Amino acid sequence: MLSPRVIPCLLIQNNGLVKTIKFKEPKYLGDPLNTVRIFNEKEVDELIVLDIDASVQKKEPDYFLIAQLAAECRMPLCYGGGIKTVEQVERILSLGVEKVALSSSAVLEPTFLRRAAEVVGSQSISVVVDLKKTGYFSKHYQLSMYNGKKIVTQDPFEWIEKLAALGAGEVVVNFIDRDGTMLGYDLDTIKKIRAITDLPLTVLGGAGSFEHIKALIQAVGIVGAGVGSLFVFKGKYRAVLINYPKRPEKEALFVGMDEP
Repeated sequence: MLSPRVIPCLLIQNNGLVKTIKFKEPKYLGDPLNTVRIFNEKEVDELIVLDIDASVQKKEPDYFLIAQLAAECRMPLCYGGGIKTVEQVERILSLGVEKVALSSSAVLEPTFLRRAAEVVGSQSISVVVDLKKTGYFSKHYQLSMYNGKKIVTQDPFEWIEKLAALGAGEVVVNFIDRDGTMLGYDLDTIKKIRAITDLPLTVLGGAGSFEHIKALIQAVGIVGAGVGSLFVFKGKYRAVLINYPKRPEKEALFVGMDEP
């Protein structure tokens, strides 16, 4: 049975670890392999690694880097970025990665998502749904691709509803407007998403404290709390410090959890 997961999300650009704010202004943080080694010691639940340039620049996945990451990881690893073919999916999984994350390729060609799931199994396929607000004060979201640079006319909630039928094994919802802000998750929208899909759900965008993670778990139940800035920065000056809650701290996040 699934349980709540607290999942660091690492962004890769030019083989380096970076962190963005609202998908902009990537700040270089260091070597992703060293970061994985630190997370190994901290016994994290799972790790998501996303190459933020691969699809935008139409590049192949960096198989050498992926193999290095998979060899270092002692936790389940989900990798995304530049994946467009079933052959690429199979190759990445053969390197020791547990799940691949598809985004723009699934939106542009849903049949690719279906074929990939048929070949490798739904349990190995996550679909990242990038949500972007229609205006600064708006509560309405649009489906986007390529780091928020292209808006898709399809309703994002209808797209999420279709994912299970297309073969997805998990949906990862990424809130662009909250990326790197550390202001908390959009709980109202996450509740709406939880109500329309039974797929395992992971949420990215907004975590700035353990209280934010606990509020997400209490609101939604069994969920993956994706975290970026909180686990790579420390203090108001955002000094780089890789961290993760110790076991008692993490277990305290699950107290009072409601089942969905």
